[in-house]
Amino acid sequence: MKKLIKGKIEHYKSATRRGFLKVIGITIVSAVLLSTTAGCFADKTITVTITKNPNAEEPTSFVFTDSLGRDVEVPTDITKVAMSGPLTQIVLFALCPDKLVGLASRFDSSAEQFIDSKYYNLPVLGQFYAGSGSGDLNREVIANSGAQLLIDVGEIKANMIIDMDTLQSQLSIPVVHIDAYTTTMANCYRMLGELLNMPDEADVLAKYCDRIYGNTISIANRLGTNNSKANLLYITGPDGLNVIAKNSYHAEILDILSNNLAIVSNPSSSGNGNSVDLEQIMIWDPEIIIFAPGSIYSTVGSNSDWAAITAIKNGNYYEVPFGPYNWMGSPPSVQRYLGMIWMSQLLYPNTAQYNVYNEVQEYFQLFYHCDITKAQYDALVANSLGKK
Repeated sequence: MKKLIKGKIEHYKSATRRGFLKVIGITIVSAVLLSTTAGCFADKTITVTITKNPNAEEPTSFVFTDSLGRDVEVPTDITKVAMSGPLTQIVLFALCPDKLVGLASRFDSSAEQFIDSKYYNLPVLGQFYAGSGSGDLNREVIANSGAQLLIDVGEIKANMIIDMDTLQSQLSIPVVHIDAYTTTMANCYRMLGELLNMPDEADVLAKYCDRIYGNTISIANRLGTNNSKANLLYITGPDGLNVIAKNSYHAEILDILSNNLAIVSNPSSSGNGNSVDLEQIMIWDPEIIIFAPGSIYSTVGSNSDWAAITAIKNGNYYEVPFGPYNWMGSPPSVQRYLGMIWMSQLLYPNTAQYNVYNEVQEYFQLFYHCDITKAQYDALVANSLGKK
């Protein structure tokens, strides 16, 4: 036997973007009861009209599930946002600079020519995590800022669910974590777009990340095995005796685009990398060295202790461009996509075939909300082409 009901039922969704269903003021216009026969139901029609109560209040919050699986109730209209640290600051500045109640850390002086001055005087919030220890997050400043939400972006750390729950309790505002690895940056922006009700703006940034990451993987795949990739070290520290180790969070780009020689037993989670000695660097004997800003790039060529290392002997050493941040990390945020472009073209020009200036122009427009001139670009990459 079958029951046949003809008609149309319309469901009205609330104005919130979460798809919560509100059924308000149901008025049954007409209903004709079904009558039974000896073996079946007769066809009858039921018409139902659902109307929305114009006086009903819209929800002021919704439940957001963060990357840790935590269900956090957050406001539907978020206009004031705090962040957990510098990595998050770079990610959020691209998407919602005018929602930020403060900065995790002051902009470097090199940013003055790029970043709008109105952001320079925002209060400093500090950071929740600092390397492998606790940071200096200023809970009082955040409490006085009117922030409706604190966002943490980055890698998952030990005991992070407890950390986020504790911080949320201390601040009495929602706290959410969103993963941000090189492989997941596009998804990070899409989640932020959902969270902040900025899906279109976030999708533009996400598509950019998808494209650059896809290009980088394609370049790496065309190189094939490690035998076709550059044997490389990324060296940091004022004495040049720290390395960004293979399989560390900070080495994601290096590990994609090069044969990262820095294999150690415990890769550091710090942006300074792992401490080594010159003897170990000589044993690795890299063909190419990339020096972090502030390391020994400018003096290493005249240092006799380094002269026997292949990269130094052949002049194949470079300094990472810096401005407004280190393009390869420190912190390991979305500016590493600039690092992907620069490093791809530097190491494999015949494969990458980027116009780096054009690519940098696009990045600065999207992520720093400014233009960059050719003269400014030339200054940023002045040491990234090696000694003349």
